[in-house]
Order: sequence, then C-alpha cells, then structure tokens
Amino acid sequence: MPTNNHELPLEMVRNRPQLVPEMLRTVFGLDVSDQARATLASESYADTNPAELRCDATVLLGDPKSPVMGVVVESQLRALKQKSYSWPAYLASLRLRRRCPVMLLVLCPDPATARGCAAPIDMGHPGWVLEPLTVHPGMLPPITDPNQARRLPELAVLGAPAHADGPQSEAVLQGLSAAIGSLSGDTGKLYYDYVLSRFSDAARKLMEETVKLDNYEWQSEFAITHRAEGRAEGEGKALLLMLEARGLDVPEDVRARVEGCTDSEQIERWIQRAVSADSAEDLFT
Repeated sequence: MPTNNHELPLEMVRNRPQLVPEMLRTVFGLDVSDQARATLASESYADTNPAELRCDATVLLGDPKSPVMGVVVESQLRALKQKSYSWPAYLASLRLRRRCPVMLLVLCPDPATARGCAAPIDMGHPGWVLEPLTVHPGMLPPITDPNQARRLPELAVLGAPAHADGPQSEAVLQGLSAAIGSLSGDTGKLYYDYVLSRFSDAARKLMEETVKLDNYEWQSEFAITHRAEGRAEGEGKALLLMLEARGLDVPEDVRARVEGCTDSEQIERWIQRAVSADSAEDLFT
C-alpha cells in the first residue's frame, strides 16, 4: 500500500489536475497555456503482452479527445534504476494512444531524490535521451497571496514545508490557512494533517495559532491510517540499513517487499531474523 509521503502529492494532482501545468510553468518556465483545460486520464497502459504498465497519474491538457499535451506524473521517494526502463515506456505508450507530445513530471520529497530521479536516460538511439522533469517542495514558489492560495490550494500545501521557517513564514502560513479554508469536506483536514506532519515544531506552533486550532488532533481517517504506515516505513528503513551494515546484499525484490509492508509487527519479526540471517532472503523463511 502506498505511504502518505507517496500518495498525498498524487491525491492533490487527482483532485486538481491544473496543478500540473502550473508547476510546469512556475518551476520549469515551460510555455504551457494557463487557459488549457487539464483533465485526468487512465493511468494504465495495456499493450499486447499480458503485463500492464501503470503510472501514478496522467494529466491531459486541452480537449481530452484531442489533447495538445500529455503529462505522466510519478511520485518517487527515492531514485530507482528500474524507472529508467518504465518511464520511457509510459511516455511512448501515452504518445501512441493520444497522438500528442508528452512530458514526464516526477514529484520528489527532497533535493537529493530530485537530483537522482533527474538523471538522463540514454535510450541507445543517437540523440534520444530522456531527461525527467523533477520537482521538490523547495523548487515551488512561496504562496503568500491568499487569493492565489485559494485558486490553487494544492500548490500552497506542497510548497509550504519548504518555506514555513523562512523569512516569509508568517505570510506563507496565512496563505496556507486560506488555501485549506477554501476546501470542502474532509479534503481540508487531509491536507492539514499532511502539511503539519512535515513542519518543524516552530512552524507547527505558528500554524496552529494561525488557524486557531489548539490541541489539534489527527482528524482525517487517511491520516490515522497512514500514521501507522509511517511507523512501519521507518522500521522498514531501519531493517534495510541493518542488512546493509552486516554486509548482506539486498536484492530489489527483497527491498520492495520490506518497503511495501505496512505491518509493524511483521517488520519487527523480520528485524529479529536479520540479526543472524545469512542472506536478505532468509528474512522470509
């Protein structure tokens, strides 16, 4: 199951596809019309083989039946070698299906991950090199205008952790408060939980004062669920570090199984086995 860190940025894209062209304009300076309609498309790319290619999200710009641009959106918590093979396949499949130019936008949690995911992918054919467009919160502009924050609340939420302790912290948090206040239903609570978990203690305190929510609790069901997943994620990272510290090779399938586990008790059992395991695969025997 995807973790909070992985899934929330994608949930924001799905809630407001217009976030994608906005990031392409503001971060990369690309000539993407702010008048073009942005809609979600299928995230599955089935081909003639039984296997299915499935990206995290796809956004089409313009008329969905005849788009002017297709954007594959991926959320990455770390750089993975296998993505250098799947990402070009996503783009080629989308271009074939939609008959339009395509781009790849990768959402990353920090600069190091963004640098790793931005590594050029040499396809082998002369001149054919894919350079992923990667973005982390520090690349997003600080949203201090409440009206702008209400127009694109997801942009304010994604960028706030990078600017909440900076020189414009108070204005950023006021913009964030306006953004969250403009959302209906549980979405505002969901985003508030997400952004608060990424703030420093000082920023969290100022934010709580800004929105007048003393003794704030984790309110949304999504956040309650992913708090447990977040604990499991941290334990999983500790387990992988333990294996590597013992000099054991950690194959990708073992790493994927550990990182995908959200059961803390199961990971604790694996940690106990890791103390004396002769190989990473012994965790599962």
